[in-house]
Amino acid sequence: MKINIHLEKELAKKYGRRAFPARTGDKVKVLRGSFKGVIGKIEKINKKTSRMIIEGVDKEKSDGSKFRPSINASNCLLISLDLSDQKRKQKLSEKNAS
Repeated sequence: MKINIHLEKELAKKYGRRAFPARTGDKVKVLRGSFKGVIGKIEKINKKTSRMIIEGVDKEKSDGSKFRPSINASNCLLISLDLSDQKRKQKLSEKNAS
């Protein structure tokens, strides 16, 4: 199961797609909730719950220790893709060509 996230307007126009599967290393912007406006890289994805742990989203427990809460994928926007994988790059170009 893949977790698709909406692409930023410029990326959607460039690649001819509205959404694309998320991967670790992609840069996202949080659109909803208490972390609205935070931009960070995806560190971990839980496909079962459609939630992600994002770099820069930190919360503090009552004892003072910090942790990273998971954010629902529907509350995020992809602003930068990690194109180090050739198969992923090819997948984008296929859709753009047709």
